[in-house]
This record gives sequence, C-alpha cells and structure tokens, in this order.
Amino acid sequence: MTGNWRKDRIGSALRAENPAVLRRLDAGFAVIGDVQFLPGYSVLLVDDPAVERLSELPKSRRMAFLSDMDKLGEAVERACRRLDPAFRRVNLEILGNTDPFLHAHVWPRFNWEPADLVGRPVWLHPRRHWHDEQYAPGPRHDTLREAITAELDRLA
Repeated sequence: MTGNWRKDRIGSALRAENPAVLRRLDAGFAVIGDVQFLPGYSVLLVDDPAVERLSELPKSRRMAFLSDMDKLGEAVERACRRLDPAFRRVNLEILGNTDPFLHAHVWPRFNWEPADLVGRPVWLHPRRHWHDEQYAPGPRHDTLREAITAELDRLA
C-alpha cells in the first residue's frame, strides 16, 4: 500500500481511494494498521478530518464512534482468535498524540509476544517494528483483512 493517501487518510477514505479501508462504519472507517507486527492491528478513523477530539463530536456521533470502536475491537478479536490460537486479548486506545484527527487503535495481543512485553503497552515494542518493511501490510495479510471484514459484516 503506497501512495499519497497517507497524507489525507480520512479524505482519501471518503473518496474511496484509501486502500487500507476495511469497511465504512457509522461514524468512521475501519482500516488495517500501517504495521502488522501484531497481526490484525486496526484503526478506526473518524469520518470528519476536522474532528480532533472525541469531545468535539455531538453526543450522538460520539456514541456512534465509540460503538464503532467496540465493533472493530470485537471483529479483530473474533478474527484473530480464529486465525491464531495464541490470541490473548484486544487493547483499545484513543490517544491522538501524533495524528491530529480523532482515531482509535485496536491492538490484538498474543501469548507469543516476548514475556517482558505481553503484559505491557504495545508502544514498548521495539522502535524498529514501527518502520520495518517486513511488518507493512501486504498480500500476505489478505486472509486477515478478509476475516476482520467478514466479522464486521456479521456485527453490522
């Protein structure tokens, strides 16, 4: 997945030009994460690039975004549990420290992670994992993408 869509993730999703999009949800877009050192990592992007914080959404849209986050989390959990017997749990996070737009991280966690990391925040994984091409999403993740998308469809 290459191209300028990363400079405008939400706009490119709205224009159906973002290859990371798994599904359009009620208040945003479920996308496969830029790195897959924890296979199944996904992100929920809000559908309005001007929204920076959850608190900026009207209550009904806020609840829709949180419901979408829950739905994506459950879809990732179901897909990862089916595809990897070492699946442990899903971590959900809304941070917003790097990208200015509202988004939520959905991190699957696995028992095969190093013992010193499995119970700790995902952000403590080695920095090289965040930029190493071997962890970039690609065709080898098609089965995982299809599984998450199918679960999203079942939960719709």
